Amino acid sequence: MRQSSNQQGLHFSARLLLCALSGGVLWGSYQPVIFAAIANQSDSRETELDTMIAQVPTVTVAESSDNDASETADVTSNTEAIAEEQIKILTPTSDKPLESISSSVIVEHRGSGVVTLTVNDIPVDNELIGRTNVDNGAGLTNTTWYGVIFPPGENTLTATVEIDGVIHSTAAKVIAPGLPTEMRLRTKENSIIADGRSTATIVGSFYDEQGTASTWNTTVSLFSSDGEFVGVDLDADQPGFQVKSTDGKFTAQLQSTTEPETLILNASAGELTAYTQLLQKPQLREVPLISGYFDLRYGARGTDFFDRFKYFLPIDGDNDHEFDVDSAVFATGSIGEWKFTGAYNSDRPINEDCDCSNRLFGDYQSSEYTYPVYGTSSSREATTPSIDQVYLRFERASSVENANPDFIMWGDYNVREFSTESQEFSATNRDLHGLKAHYNLGDLELTAFHSNSVEGFQRDVIVPDGTSGYYFVSRRLLVAGSEDIYLESEEFNRPGIVTRREKLQRGRDYEIDYDRGSILFSDPIYTTDANEFGEVLVNRIVATYQYEDASSSDTSVYGGRVRYHFDRDFQSESWLGASYVKEDRDLYDFELFGVDSKLSFGDHTTVLAEFAHSKNFSAFQGDVEGSAYRIEVDTKIGDWLTANAYYRNVDPGFANNATLSFVPGQTRYGLKTTARLSPTTNFNFKYDHEDNFGTPPRPLDDFEELINPGFEPVPGFTVDNSLTTITAGIEQRIGKAQVALDWVSRDRSDRRAPNVLESNSQVLRSRLTLPLTDRITVRAQNELGLSSSADSVTGDRTLLGIEYRLTDWLNLNYSTSWFTRGPQSGKSITSVGLNADYALGTDTTINAKYNINGGVDGMTGIGTLGLQQKWHVLSGLRLDFGYQYTFQNFGRTGNDLQFRQPFAVGQGASSLGLDGQTSFNVGFEYTDDANFKVSGRWERRNSTQGGNTVINLDAAGKVTPSLTALFSYNYAQTANQTFDEELGGTSNLRLGLAYRDPESDNFNALFRFEHRQNPSVIPDTILFGSGTGSEETVFALEAIYAPNWQWEFYGKYAFRNSTTFLADDFVADSSVHLGQLRARYRLGYQWDVAVEGRWIGQASANFSEMGFMLETGYYFTPDLRVYTGYSFGRVDDYDFNGAREAGGVYAGVNVKLDGLFRGWLLPDDRE
Repeated sequence: MRQSSNQQGLHFSARLLLCALSGGVLWGSYQPVIFAAIANQSDSRETELDTMIAQVPTVTVAESSDNDASETADVTSNTEAIAEEQIKILTPTSDKPLESISSSVIVEHRGSGVVTLTVNDIPVDNELIGRTNVDNGAGLTNTTWYGVIFPPGENTLTATVEIDGVIHSTAAKVIAPGLPTEMRLRTKENSIIADGRSTATIVGSFYDEQGTASTWNTTVSLFSSDGEFVGVDLDADQPGFQVKSTDGKFTAQLQSTTEPETLILNASAGELTAYTQLLQKPQLREVPLISGYFDLRYGARGTDFFDRFKYFLPIDGDNDHEFDVDSAVFATGSIGEWKFTGAYNSDRPINEDCDCSNRLFGDYQSSEYTYPVYGTSSSREATTPSIDQVYLRFERASSVENANPDFIMWGDYNVREFSTESQEFSATNRDLHGLKAHYNLGDLELTAFHSNSVEGFQRDVIVPDGTSGYYFVSRRLLVAGSEDIYLESEEFNRPGIVTRREKLQRGRDYEIDYDRGSILFSDPIYTTDANEFGEVLVNRIVATYQYEDASSSDTSVYGGRVRYHFDRDFQSESWLGASYVKEDRDLYDFELFGVDSKLSFGDHTTVLAEFAHSKNFSAFQGDVEGSAYRIEVDTKIGDWLTANAYYRNVDPGFANNATLSFVPGQTRYGLKTTARLSPTTNFNFKYDHEDNFGTPPRPLDDFEELINPGFEPVPGFTVDNSLTTITAGIEQRIGKAQVALDWVSRDRSDRRAPNVLESNSQVLRSRLTLPLTDRITVRAQNELGLSSSADSVTGDRTLLGIEYRLTDWLNLNYSTSWFTRGPQSGKSITSVGLNADYALGTDTTINAKYNINGGVDGMTGIGTLGLQQKWHVLSGLRLDFGYQYTFQNFGRTGNDLQFRQPFAVGQGASSLGLDGQTSFNVGFEYTDDANFKVSGRWERRNSTQGGNTVINLDAAGKVTPSLTALFSYNYAQTANQTFDEELGGTSNLRLGLAYRDPESDNFNALFRFEHRQNPSVIPDTILFGSGTGSEETVFALEAIYAPNWQWEFYGKYAFRNSTTFLADDFVADSSVHLGQLRARYRLGYQWDVAVEGRWIGQASANFSEMGFMLETGYYFTPDLRVYTGYSFGRVDDYDFNGAREAGGVYAGVNVKLDGLFRGWLLPDDRE
């Protein structure tokens, strides 16, 4: 309820008096100035105004004598001006915005009369007068008031004096900063160098509704699409990087990455958000850098002790002497304005590791490192990723402002230029290897790519069950690094429009087993969610990836895109683009052409338009083609009207698996408007029409058909129906409460017998949002049927929710939806859990790392510890929990029947339904101790079809200053529909120790223990019956000891035991041992000698292998070494190839490429 001026005066008097006393001034009767000014402010702004008053600077007031001119403000009297103008206001300057709501006022007048000062016709207390100066010679008097407060906005300051019985007055317009309504963000630098070291200064400020700088002090959260903020995070528990604004301004430092790109920066404070962008330019080196080696060896073939294991003692027995050349090189530098980066390895692909794993981009998950912990805080970054032996990239900073760098490259890459804001149907999201080029020709942007390393490409959509996994995709033996995982949301029982889409990052958000095609997320993925209007949303996991396809040969994909930029400014981007993608994959060729545009008209109108056409081969229909197009208009007229209009159509034959979800054979168009009738009243209107005329997937009943679904859904029967929805209502703010009343009409037409979707319904929907306290908010919604029948797909429902704000960004939520009429009558959905209340930009990601200094390496630390949504209970202790109940829903929608299935392939997500289930989880995290961190989570899902249990426990810390430990235990069953508990659970227990003395580096050791249960179980295992499983135990220990600079000793022992169970009737057990020893001695600085041996044995297979090497070398220079030695090996493989052995003397030369090159020549030491 609005308070009167006097009531507000009583409410604020104590605080204003306290503020005044802190400045050494008695306010007295001045209080009505403030009270009258804030009488028109809403109750919700009281706290903000208190903060602004608290920011008023402290003033010390002293009386001044007539001769105290030296302490007077620099004010020069103008006798001639005063002769014409008997009184004038010297400060503040009229029409010039103040820096704060408090200001000194200086009035100059003739004579010695008493001046009366008013603000908006309300007298200012003369107790605020702190200085009076009289110039008897000029006959002028200066009077100074200290700490005069002006209400936010435009004010009239009036000064009046009586001279010789005549009243003289003057006025000035004073603009005081108001409460912030806008935040602006920029960077001091237009661009920075992408060298991983350069920093950019981010500057932000607040402004009120008049555009005046607001001196607002608050905490601001900063986010960046890449890079790392430098400095102290004021609150590490909150997402992003927290800084404090002082006098309405804030700054931060962002460190660059090594990839030239455009970074998107986002600042958030309360309801205010601001964006900007920062260009990272390629680093140009004046002197090229080169690193690598060249090795030439002559000796018996198959006796190179350091070569690949498979090349040592080959089966063919060919041990003739030969020359063997191996080399690897990395180089970077500049040629004119172009930066070049290149790498070459003659012996193996650049991305290949010691396990012979060769994956796109060469990055690894925390669970894949040989040792769980290495005892350092180091990290690594692949600067030359390539799945073959060559990487090359030439790039330069474009001369076009705000344009991405020009480049041409060979290696691993993504095609993000083919997935812009204006592209949905024509978008392509792929991770590929091959040739790519990008060039800016003025406002024309050109991009092209080609890849001949393409195998099978698959798209799967999975219904989450409220746990973190395991979620199995439809294929096995995935191409490592090729996957893109998304989380999509769409309206309940209304497939076709994705309301939210988030790309997830490997390591931070999930881990994936490429061999068996399983995904385990770092947090539970709930089945349903709700939007801001309380409408139920269903979540979907979307996975696109390549897989090893032996049936495909000579496959390739290539594409090109041209985009003309009308405006490259970040706030008003406009362009027209066209793209073409062609994939040759034997019979399953695919071709996609698209035209798209984004047009910005001023600051308030944006138009997105797109047309796409596809051609492809279907296993069910042969050669098919189709088109899709859309147009969307967002506009804002003044401060009173916002509108969104859209039209989108997808032909039944259109296909594109490398973009977001859509329904082939669907048209939707509509209009949504919001009119602001008053500051507290809005009128909302929405019209939406939907036509469905496609061929949806048919239900699959055979289990073998479910787990081998092919590339596209099996077609069912064509549908022909439509839905028209009209919503109109009023939204009213009453005090702190928000009340809404809507009339909703749904008219469905079904033109296929037996016309089961035919219905016409009308409901009166009422919504209430009521803050009971500063932390507790109640949300309620009810749909009252006005028609005799409910909608045939979406019935009437009632919703009740309670939100408890734990922190500024974290809420504890409870919500329940009851369906009162319609197909779901008597059913409900209930959710309880923590919800992070913050919004990020579409390209913004959060990177949270928990590292123990000198303890956990950066690679292992990511993903091992951390909860995304956490409640800070005590210092360093955080909790996370959730509960959700959903009913079974395999009903009929406008896209026909939904049915239970583990995954939907292609664009068949419209057939996915919900299982009736209950899921709950609880997690904790402790990170307060710099030397010890631990986190854990327990999850459970129960349903009529079975259950799923997930357990995660991770701990890392410093046992002693020299000993670092990491423990991890993970257990999960399967989360896919129809698989349930029949598949069995997979567990993995890991323990790692690393010894590194910070005071001495003479001795270092690593230890690893791992026990895995059912590490290779896949859905196909169910076909073999129950009792199928396996267990693996791995133990490894290695150490290196160097007592001085001459001696070095190294030793390693590893053991692996595997046990396989088949239907409880057959058990197979196998153990493998590995032992390795090396000793090296330096004779002075030029000679060295080394001896090394290894043994591998597997008793169950009657196999053993032994290798031995003795070598001596001479260093002509630190980078040039010649060597000779003797190598011998023997293999005993009695079950297959018998015994074989080989050995002999060898010699060679090794050159280390390590230095700076001037041009392409070695540096001249004489310079």
